[in-house]
Amino acid sequence: MALERQSNTADQIAGDRRSDRRYNIQLDLRWKLIRRKRVLETGTGRTVDLSSGGIMFDAGRSLPAGLNVELSVSWPVMLHNTAPMQLVIAGRIVRSERHLVAVLMNLHEFRTMGTATEHAMVGAPRAVGGWAAARGARRGDGGWGLGVGE
Repeated sequence: MALERQSNTADQIAGDRRSDRRYNIQLDLRWKLIRRKRVLETGTGRTVDLSSGGIMFDAGRSLPAGLNVELSVSWPVMLHNTAPMQLVIAGRIVRSERHLVAVLMNLHEFRTMGTATEHAMVGAPRAVGGWAAARGARRGDGGWGLGVGE
């Protein structure tokens, strides 16, 4: 029995030691690289996996570790079967190997994208609720900016 416990502990140490369960899911996303309230670069990519604490995505190139990033992930489920959703994430790049980028999440929130007509008129996604909508209204960016790097 004690030998069995030791073996399980060794397997845990040798394997993945993350505390949050990771889900392999591939979704389109847009990213913004942020430093001191300024957008340095933008691009598109695709998620590799995500958890409640972090996300790994394919940016198509390496991004510098230590910088802040904002991600807008196209979510595959619609709100009330009518409004497209997106997951908006603010975090810090903790690792970048070739084109794969690992981000530690600071904030995340689901937002509606509106209909095509609304999106063309407003030009930015709407928050489903809470802090980002109020913050975006104060910042004048329609709720897309999460204030990372401020």
